[in-house]
Amino acid sequence: MISFARPNGDPDPHRDVDPLLAAPGHFAPGVIVRHRRYAYRGVVVAIDQRCRADETWYQSNATQPERDQPWYHVLVHRSPHCTYAAAENLQPDHDAEPILHPWIDHFFSSFVNGRYVRNDRPWPEWT
Repeated sequence: MISFARPNGDPDPHRDVDPLLAAPGHFAPGVIVRHRRYAYRGVVVAIDQRCRADETWYQSNATQPERDQPWYHVLVHRSPHCTYAAAENLQPDHDAEPILHPWIDHFFSSFVNGRYVRNDRPWPEWT
């Protein structure tokens, strides 16, 4: 089980994921994905069970995927950016190449068998 904690140390139920029990089409932290529309590669660093972004952010996107599905924080390959993508917009990426991103070493401890191993550092909360 990969657990994320709130700043007060309590577990965050929206971000606990068992990588071995991830539902089909859903991705655990450390899994490399590709965006279906924009084709960028990245690694899942954190998960929200539904979109937690505010309405202004949501409406400013080119598309508005269903909010009531998993949304993923993805570190984008060869970029300093992190995106927030709905499950329906992501697919597994089978390229064995590691992701190049400045935050990889901050949030992951290793790269094994084409997948990153998430460390215990919490992902920042929405403000």
